[in-house]
Amino acid sequence: MKKILLFVGIFCVLGLQNTFAQKYALIDMEYILKKIPSYENANKQLETTSAKWQSEIDALSDEVESMYKKYQADLAKLSPSEKTARENEIVAKEKELQTLRTKYFGPEGELFKQREAFMKPIQDNIYNAVKEISISSGYKIVIDRASANPIIFASPDIDISDQVLAKLGY
Repeated sequence: MKKILLFVGIFCVLGLQNTFAQKYALIDMEYILKKIPSYENANKQLETTSAKWQSEIDALSDEVESMYKKYQADLAKLSPSEKTARENEIVAKEKELQTLRTKYFGPEGELFKQREAFMKPIQDNIYNAVKEISISSGYKIVIDRASANPIIFASPDIDISDQVLAKLGY
C-alpha cells in the first residue's frame, strides 16, 4: 500500500512539474501590423477601392430614389399599364443595386477577395516568424493579446512582438 501511495505521489509531482515548465508568450498583432508598411499600403488601397465602389452604389441608389419620387409625382396621371411598367423598372433597378452591393461588399464579394489577397501573405509571414521563434525558444503557446479579450494583465516580459518584427526585418 505504501508503495502505491509513493508511486502516485511521485507521479503527481512529476506531472505538476511538467505542467509548470511550459513556456508561454504573447504577441500584439495590431502592434505588429502597424509596423509593417505593406499592411498600411494594402489598407490604403482597400479604402480607396472601397470608397470608389461606395460612390458607384450611392449614385445608383440616388437614381432609384429619383425614379421612385418621379413615379410618386406622376402616379395620378399614369394608366395602370404605365404604373406597372414603372414599378417593374424601379424593382429591377433596386435588384441591380442589391446585386452590386453584394458583388462589392458581400461575404464573398470583391472587397473580401482583395483583402484576403493583400493580407494573407502578410499574415502567413507573421505566422511563420512566430512559429520559428516559438520553436527555437521553446514556447508551447503564443497568444495574441489584441484579440484575446479574457487577458486582463500580462507581463511585458513574455511579449515577443518585437522579436517577430525583427524576424520579419522591421
